[in-house]
Amino acid sequence: MDPGAGCFSEEQFREACAELQHPSLSGAKWELLVETLGISIYRQLDQQTGLYEYKVFGVLEDCSPELLADVYMDLDYRKQWDEYVKGDERNKIVSLCFWLVDFPSRRELDFEGKKVLVILARSTSVLQFPEKSGVIRVKQYKQSLAIQSDGKKGSKVFMCYFDNPSGQIPSWLINWAAKSGVPNFLKDMSKACQNYRKKT
Repeated sequence: MDPGAGCFSEEQFREACAELQHPSLSGAKWELLVETLGISIYRQLDQQTGLYEYKVFGVLEDCSPELLADVYMDLDYRKQWDEYVKGDERNKIVSLCFWLVDFPSRRELDFEGKKVLVILARSTSVLQFPEKSGVIRVKQYKQSLAIQSDGKKGSKVFMCYFDNPSGQIPSWLINWAAKSGVPNFLKDMSKACQNYRKKT
């Protein structure tokens, strides 16, 4: 049983599948931010926060959907390859930023005759983790990831991402970091997939 299954609706899983098949970039103010390594990254300004929500589309070669999902969900292994992840399996600290995230929920769906793996995560609030002086708490966080075979040995990928450190970090700095941070994260994940094969 998926520990996070009760946190998300069936519709949310199917929305991620739909975005993978038919990117939803019209009718909203999505702009292309960068194209690199077969990946396109779009962003849309959130007027309330001055921060951007991101959508990522593309193909990761040499990473099968199952392998990619396993690497993403293996929180112990992630501490080895993702330089921003520290602490135990429910804590994530980035340059003195703190995320408390619901255990990511993973499901396999049949969508338009294709097998799609979907992983959803979002921020949560737990009283036993009080705020600490000098550590910025990210109070809004959401991420969705949909993966299917590219028909070869790689994966077709859709990812949507947003987080908000509640005004403690200048929005220009966060938005600038995302331009290089998202491609670097995907490169690191691709490399982690190759090492994961050797590890298992």
